[in-house]
Amino acid sequence: MTRPATFRAAARWSTALALVLSASAAFAQTAGEPADTQAAEDIIVTGFRASLGAALDIKRDSVTAVDAIVAEDIAKFPDQNLAESLQRIPGITIQRDGGEGRAITVRGLGPQFTRVRVNGMETIATSNDGASSNRDRSFDFNVFASELFSSIVVHKTAEASLDEGSLGAIIDLNTGNPMGGKDGITVVGAVQGAYNDLSKNVSPRLSGLLSWKSPDGTFGASVSAAYQKSDTLELGNNTVRWAQARFDSVNGQPCFFNSNTGTTPVRNSGGFYQPSAICDQAALAFHPRIPRYGEVRHERERLGMTGSLQWSPTEATKVSIDGLFSSFKETRTEKWGEVLLRSNERSIDVVNFKVDDNNNMIAATLNDAWVRTEHFQKVSKTKFYQVGVTWDQDLSDTFRFTAMGGISQSDADVPKETTFVFDDRDAQNYQYDYTDMRRPRLTFGTSVTDASNFQLAEIRDRPSNVTNKFRTAQLRTEWDLAEDFTVKTGVVWRKFTFDSTAFTRDTVVCPTGGGKDLVLGTLTCTASSVFGPTAVYGFAASGLEESFKLGNAGQPSGTTNEWLIPNLDKSADFTKLYDRTPVVDAGNTRSVSEEVSGGYLQFDMKGSIFGLEYRANAGIRYVKTSQTSTGLSSGTPVTVDRTYEDWLPSMNVALFPAEDLIIRGSIANVMTRPTLANLTPGGSVDGFNYRVNFGNPFLDPFRATAYDLAVEWYFAPDSIFSVAWFRKDISSFPIADVRSGTFASTGLPTSIIPPGSPAAQNPEGQLWTINSIVNGTGGWLQGVELSAQAPFTFLPGFLSRFGGIVNATFIGSSATYSVAGPTIVPCVRNPTNPNAACTFGANVNDPAKKGDLFNLSQVAWNATLYYEDAKFSARASLAKRGGYNDANSGTGNIFEGYASQINVDASMRYKVTENIELSLEGNNLTDAYRNRISDAEAQRNYESNHFGRTITFGARFNM
Repeated sequence: MTRPATFRAAARWSTALALVLSASAAFAQTAGEPADTQAAEDIIVTGFRASLGAALDIKRDSVTAVDAIVAEDIAKFPDQNLAESLQRIPGITIQRDGGEGRAITVRGLGPQFTRVRVNGMETIATSNDGASSNRDRSFDFNVFASELFSSIVVHKTAEASLDEGSLGAIIDLNTGNPMGGKDGITVVGAVQGAYNDLSKNVSPRLSGLLSWKSPDGTFGASVSAAYQKSDTLELGNNTVRWAQARFDSVNGQPCFFNSNTGTTPVRNSGGFYQPSAICDQAALAFHPRIPRYGEVRHERERLGMTGSLQWSPTEATKVSIDGLFSSFKETRTEKWGEVLLRSNERSIDVVNFKVDDNNNMIAATLNDAWVRTEHFQKVSKTKFYQVGVTWDQDLSDTFRFTAMGGISQSDADVPKETTFVFDDRDAQNYQYDYTDMRRPRLTFGTSVTDASNFQLAEIRDRPSNVTNKFRTAQLRTEWDLAEDFTVKTGVVWRKFTFDSTAFTRDTVVCPTGGGKDLVLGTLTCTASSVFGPTAVYGFAASGLEESFKLGNAGQPSGTTNEWLIPNLDKSADFTKLYDRTPVVDAGNTRSVSEEVSGGYLQFDMKGSIFGLEYRANAGIRYVKTSQTSTGLSSGTPVTVDRTYEDWLPSMNVALFPAEDLIIRGSIANVMTRPTLANLTPGGSVDGFNYRVNFGNPFLDPFRATAYDLAVEWYFAPDSIFSVAWFRKDISSFPIADVRSGTFASTGLPTSIIPPGSPAAQNPEGQLWTINSIVNGTGGWLQGVELSAQAPFTFLPGFLSRFGGIVNATFIGSSATYSVAGPTIVPCVRNPTNPNAACTFGANVNDPAKKGDLFNLSQVAWNATLYYEDAKFSARASLAKRGGYNDANSGTGNIFEGYASQINVDASMRYKVTENIELSLEGNNLTDAYRNRISDAEAQRNYESNHFGRTITFGARFNM
């Protein structure tokens, strides 16, 4: 069998790195002095290089596959939050939102497969950052400032004594350790300012630490705080996917007539579709649903605080109380100029269209188009807190225990998520051109700066809340039965609750067909020239508007760059939006309660066999999971209880054939519990995309067998070259079961369709995509992870102060998904009623579509070159993440995701005195665009936007 390209690339990388590092090690040892002493007079092994050495010590001393970052690393990388710190670790890639890291993927497994512990306790931190809320198990790392933590440890392989729930990794975030510092008082502070060249704003970033340790070393206390405020822009274009639909006319050829056999065209609505070559070609081609350019502003404020008390009255006893609080706020404001083809193609005339080889209608002129401008604002705030108590006790020289308990809560609240819409529903001569998919030309033919052309046509507001709570109690024991043999046992109890509530004030401003406004009730709406003098759809825009001018969004010449949008305050006041009583959003109002109890038995051993030194552990972990899921089904609350058990054996071995060489192997059964959104009964309805998603409280967990094999060569001080192979055979894998059907076939009441959506006006206007979740057949992934790190002490003079870090991950995978493909027949007759209008043909359903696991990039790498002496240090880092799919797509597209991207960051620091240091840092120095794709095969543009460069300057002091 031919090896995948990713593994051939891995082999080439591995060979090249091995040759380079072998030469480096040999040169270092033959240059007249040992490498560790040759440059001792020139290199001060402190700061960044010292932190790299400390992280390597953690990795080297572990039996399992572990990577770490210590405090110096986090504080001095040019990182805005923890996610961006973590991307420096081999095998970890991140997903950015609003220009900064939010979620991580470990060895090809997305954020839902990673468990996070803060000071030893599992927790979830959920934010509403971005366009959508996180209502899942994934951890939002942007909630925390990186300065709050003293170390990050990533466990890539399982052991019985490690918490279950991860197919990807267990990540430990550790805050301050006051008894690990110097005696007396320690004070550290930093003041920084961050400038973004797209928003042209300077924002503050402050952090500080106060710690005290008693002279006798029995008591320590510390508090730390970090505050950051930022104001950044995101500029670009968006299609909100591509779709197929039948148009009113194409190149002058009418597509709808007054009867199946009639000859009189029916304009704008109603009538019978008449197949023709030109109408069918346009109907079956994919066109952008909402082609648009716009601006997104991210105003963020992040405050974090930690506190720690440690008491050790004797060497046998240590008690720690740790607390963590974080507040994260964001106001996200979006301003768009667009054409709403979605669900309105029936009224639109298409001329001069062009279809490419992937069946994309990449260019066209539209008449009777729905020109729309939007103004959206989402106000969100997340508060997270955790309090934990740990008691470490040595009962004898051979027996000890650790008792731990604590609580954590993440409360993500959205008090306002508002959209106001201006419409001009008879616009002429609109042109789009996606010949360059990432830089389309979008040109409005009628004036979009004249308020008399617009009506205030639609309002939406969707307040919501997601609250996660954890309660944890653990007891861990260790018994040294012999000098080289330890028995570890423990019991654990955790209770996790997830509550999601959502509401809506969505409405079309005026009811179609005339009448009074649904909100005001007493005012008459303005008429639309499209539907005639008796059909109304909105209020006059005059007096409610504001002007918007598009900045540098990558748009080509000919693009319309200025238009009117609704003014949020004026529109809200006029429509009395916030005086309306919100109604329950049934699809996003649900809860899950999960109680986990269990224990483990593990044996740790070390010794030698035939002169070969080894360390190993082996054991088994038992967990019982009891779930209670609640949701609304057909408007009625439904609760489902379920219990299941898992036995999870694991074994890790580390062999030492030489002092500087380690061979590691691991095998384990692992599991991840199902996605929260998929566990609740009932269905959620997307009336804009005509989609229904049903949950399934009886889903099995993701279960897999994980294999790891690694070789680590510590060829010089603070240096490593490693190669790791990993594989996961996933035996159970929940997948979507997709079909097309009428809304009536779902059994759901029409009352749960969002009232402001097109489907609310016409529930059976088109076939719906109906998704349910079932237990699938599983999948697999395997990959190679390469890593090298070394100071260049073998080089002469100042060059010896340089060093480098590089790692790369190459992954292949396979999973089977059920997808709904494109429509292939534009006119399907009803055999029992041939006089009825024909329907748009059913989608091609492929229940066995194979693809990569979602969130998996086949290739990822990052590299850092650093310089450090007693006064000055500098670093430049590159991080590449290959393209990946992250979801089943919609509207006939097959998988959606992101194109590959490279980010470049750098930093410089200068010590003015022993206690004062100046810094200059840069993020995203190339201003890389983020490109999202709505179809993996046809490479249709979903969005292409950029966030600008961020330059941070400041000072740090310690005493």
